[in-house]
Amino acid sequence: MIFARAMRREFVQNAVAISVALLVILLTTFLVRLLNEATIGKVSAGAVGPLLGFAIFNFLPILLSLACFMAILLTLSRWYRDSEMTVWFSAGQPLTAWIRPVLIFSIPIMLVVGALTQELVPWAHGESLKYRKQVSDKNELGLVRPGVFRESSDGRRIFFIESSDKSGATVNNIFVSDNQPEKLGITVAERGRQEIHENGDRFIVLEKGHRYELKPNSPELREMDYEEYGFRVETNAAENSVRHQDSTPTRELLMNPTRESLGDVVTRLGTTIMVVMLALLAIPLSYVNPRAGRSANMILALLVYFVYINLMTISRAWVIQGRVPFAVGLVVPHLLMLSVLIWGFYYRMTATTRGAHRRMRAARKAGV
Repeated sequence: MIFARAMRREFVQNAVAISVALLVILLTTFLVRLLNEATIGKVSAGAVGPLLGFAIFNFLPILLSLACFMAILLTLSRWYRDSEMTVWFSAGQPLTAWIRPVLIFSIPIMLVVGALTQELVPWAHGESLKYRKQVSDKNELGLVRPGVFRESSDGRRIFFIESSDKSGATVNNIFVSDNQPEKLGITVAERGRQEIHENGDRFIVLEKGHRYELKPNSPELREMDYEEYGFRVETNAAENSVRHQDSTPTRELLMNPTRESLGDVVTRLGTTIMVVMLALLAIPLSYVNPRAGRSANMILALLVYFVYINLMTISRAWVIQGRVPFAVGLVVPHLLMLSVLIWGFYYRMTATTRGAHRRMRAARKAGV
């Protein structure tokens, strides 16, 4: 059918354009944040690219669902404005005839979003956390930017360096504040480097400097000069750390059905179902009166989208708090939007009949 081919082509074109625009905006925002973290020394400059790549997977599910929704909405709205929908209805096709082509377009996107939310997004989140930790543990001094105070990963030390070599492995003119339960240590050195022992322990070694130790609420001060002074960098092995819920695949969450795990499953499955529901909601929401404003339906559509997102967020919170069972939290938001969908189709398909009745009543009153 000519209409179906033209519709699918326009759906794809709009979806690609919206996806690219949204992806550029999100990646730019995230890149600015990463560069700021690199500037203050939270991550190394070399980690910005990989972390940005992992972030793409986190953006894609919501981005694709929104792009699918907006593509269908914009396409059908244009058809209303250009009176192509009038031709569609004049050919005897009802509004419900759009359901099949819209499903053909949206179901593949739903499957992609499902694969992303169930497996790829948790994997990317876990790899991002692991990579951040590896970079942080790899070079405690290398993450310190010259002229910037930097707190260590365990929160016990504050570093300041004046300059470093190109690799960042050796630094010059170092200041270290070491806060321990029974004393405060101040260490200054001309040079510093990092050493990794055979057992994997990491040490920061300072050369040719002075160390001062003060006891809280005491006038006692201890001063020493040294040729080399080293202290161990406390790190937590990635494999021994507790896995974050966001980095756990859905099948593992279901195997360990705690409230937090089931709450995450509600969000992941809900994001997948939302793709088709929003695509169908776009059909009645796309109506535009050519003689009226063009933005009214867009505002209403965005309001529906944010209400849908908030319903799933509330359901997730209630499942985690134990206020509703898992099945109820999973199904209720979509049933509510399904009722809105049915009402939207009914309202739009009976709008012509209601308008004709109003005109007949107005004509009778004018005749009287």
